[in-house]
Amino acid sequence: MATSVYDTLVERGYIAQCTNEEEVRKLLDEEKVTFYIGFDPTADSLHVGHYVALMVMSHLQKAGHRPICLVGGGTGTVGDPSGRTDMRQVLTDEVIEHNCNCFKKQMSRFIDFSDDKALLLNNGDWLRKLNYIDLLREVGAHFSVNRMLSAECYKERWERGLTFLEFNYMVMQAYDFYTLYQTHNNKIQLGGDDQWSNIIAGVELIRRKKGGAAYGLTLQLLTKSDGKKMGKTASGALWLDPEKTSPYDFYQYWRNIGDGDVEKCLARLTFLPMDEVRRLGAFKDEKINEAKKILAYEVTKLVHGQEEAEKAAQAAEALFGGAGNADSMPTVVVAKAKLGAKLLDVLAEGGVFESKGEGKRLITQNGVALNDNKVDSIEAVLNESDFVDGQAIVKKGKKKFYRLQLGE
Repeated sequence: MATSVYDTLVERGYIAQCTNEEEVRKLLDEEKVTFYIGFDPTADSLHVGHYVALMVMSHLQKAGHRPICLVGGGTGTVGDPSGRTDMRQVLTDEVIEHNCNCFKKQMSRFIDFSDDKALLLNNGDWLRKLNYIDLLREVGAHFSVNRMLSAECYKERWERGLTFLEFNYMVMQAYDFYTLYQTHNNKIQLGGDDQWSNIIAGVELIRRKKGGAAYGLTLQLLTKSDGKKMGKTASGALWLDPEKTSPYDFYQYWRNIGDGDVEKCLARLTFLPMDEVRRLGAFKDEKINEAKKILAYEVTKLVHGQEEAEKAAQAAEALFGGAGNADSMPTVVVAKAKLGAKLLDVLAEGGVFESKGEGKRLITQNGVALNDNKVDSIEAVLNESDFVDGQAIVKKGKKKFYRLQLGE
């Protein structure tokens, strides 16, 4: 059983890289440490890609350490090239402020901001005051262009063209770490594994400028078994804002993940004890669905609260053959060979639509839903991921429901 909070983070599969594992473990065991993670305010909601960072901050705060959530009011006006093949949209001050306010509300479900137990800071407060010549002299002198160009975040953009605006991003992020080190004794920066080069730059700047010891940790990106990023849906990102992704849809996403991803998600996205995580993760075949229900409930409860989690679970049970009326619905058996075909064609062949013409009209008028999600295109495709326990529910108009049953 993990005793050190660092060991807890390792055991749950959060840590990707660390600048000095032994010293970081010792620091977290012996001191109350201030640490930070940056969030670029590129939208008015956090998404599931930020979820792991919030969980790690929560684990560390519960162990007595102080998180700083740093929103990029300064860097957000430039845009991080990491993981991008194109240049990010430059945001206005008003949009950045609005987005930052939305973030704090969502972060507060994971992090306690009362009595300065955690801070929400905006790097625009210091980056915008910088004198360019002073920055070049004081900070630019410590950066090797050769080394910067060898960083993965810049290599990916090199072929398409990297702007000088974006080239400054690493310098700005390093300056953030340097500033927080001086003003808040912030000794650790955490971020996604794609931030390694930027974090190292900050560690090095602090060492060169102040002779101080600072550390960097990167977190494993949340990926599916096939290596693709988790949290992408047919309609886009999986948002933490209930207006952008409903609690029901949020619940259904986790209820429907691949069997091989269940244990990893239970470990990283819930606070269930690791003994319980391993027990649930070991379930096979039909039994793994019990673990998926627990995962979906726990994650939805953390993000949206217990009441919404219970409502989502009850709605899912009602729709998918539980206590509700799914058994009384007309049933259309869909052969596995039909997966990947247009939903319009499958429903027309199954008699849900009297004709393809009727189907096109209803879909165009937002009159068709699949698993409570509006079907917004006549080109929409039916996938295996649309089925939960071999079933999917189609709503036609306001009152007609059909159960799709996956056959052989």
